[in-house]
Amino acid sequence: MKIYLLRHGLTGYNAEKRYQGVQDIPLSDEGRAQLVKADFCPDVVYVSPLSRARDTAKILFPHSRQVIVENLREMDFGVFEGRNYIEMENDPEYRAWVESGCELTCPGGESKAEFSNRCCAAFEQLADRAFDAGEETLVIMAHGGTQMAVMERYALPHREYYRWCGPNGGGYLLEGDKAVWKNERRLELQETVQYTLQEGGKDK
Repeated sequence: MKIYLLRHGLTGYNAEKRYQGVQDIPLSDEGRAQLVKADFCPDVVYVSPLSRARDTAKILFPHSRQVIVENLREMDFGVFEGRNYIEMENDPEYRAWVESGCELTCPGGESKAEFSNRCCAAFEQLADRAFDAGEETLVIMAHGGTQMAVMERYALPHREYYRWCGPNGGGYLLEGDKAVWKNERRLELQETVQYTLQEGGKDK
């Protein structure tokens, strides 16, 4: 089975490097203009409830049915949301979080472990269901954090969480064998994909 794990298009917060987390920040005009229709059309796209993911899916897969999966939403960064690292460089709570390797619980939000467990449980449920149904393709449109958590836990070759931070409007194509998935919870990275206008024309 092919599994596409995709990230939403550009938002104003992305451009300003602000933590957006579970805030429902829309795609920016630039972000919308960058996105291109995908070169395939799945019957269903599983999406985060946040509008930046749902609207990206509408542009890439205009004829696909969307199914919202609540636990695919981005990490809850609590009191850090809406601010960027420059604005918080002297904030003791933010400095403590960064110095922990971003492992501590964000004040008023989630820890990386809590977030990873949440979205990986949602991913496993979707993958199990798709394998059991004999589906050929599973498409998920969510967030950078969702990608990092899922890829760190299940993808081969193995890379650490932050090394899986993909670009807006892009992501990963994974290949899965049902027996290997059921027994080992492992998926093979096939390639990176990008659904934005690139210099010189369209990429994938």
